[in-house]
Amino acid sequence: MRMKSTLLTLAMLLVSVSVGLSADLPARKLVLFDFKAGSDLDGWRIQDDGVMGGLSKGSFGFNQDGYAVFSGHVSIENDGGFSSVQKYFNPIDVSAYRTAFVRLKGDGKSYRFIVESDQTDRHYYVHEFPTTGDWQTVQVPLRTMYPMRRGDRLNIPDYPGKTLAQVRFMIANGKAEAFRLEVEKIWLE
Repeated sequence: MRMKSTLLTLAMLLVSVSVGLSADLPARKLVLFDFKAGSDLDGWRIQDDGVMGGLSKGSFGFNQDGYAVFSGHVSIENDGGFSSVQKYFNPIDVSAYRTAFVRLKGDGKSYRFIVESDQTDRHYYVHEFPTTGDWQTVQVPLRTMYPMRRGDRLNIPDYPGKTLAQVRFMIANGKAEAFRLEVEKIWLE
């Protein structure tokens, strides 16, 4: 009888532990943008270094295959050196998700995936990634995104991963260069 009681207690403990673990994991994925499936470009805005006197020029549009394309030229003249495309939206709760995924095709250059927690924040969180020239899925562990403001890394905690109010792609490799980044989809898991 004692053995049955011990086994029953152990089984109940294992069930409660597995239920507790699954409660911490996201139950689904949250698709933020799926350009190939019809997400539009409304609200996406280019921000180049012209805000500081630079001469870089970026654009954002669809290609013939239905992918969003961020392309242009980065200039380092007049203390410039970056181009970005961004979209702000009402903050959404992302606390159930651990990783952002971006399905994209780059040009072999490095880019930054950037998020903000709130539209009023004066800083943002960054994940830098290389591209291969082929289609790839970039995985971004949300809690490892580091804080920056105007290109300077800040001494504050990394992205808390609670709310999300902006998504941005940026190229800022410290040199003059043409660039092209095709984006199919951005989602969280």
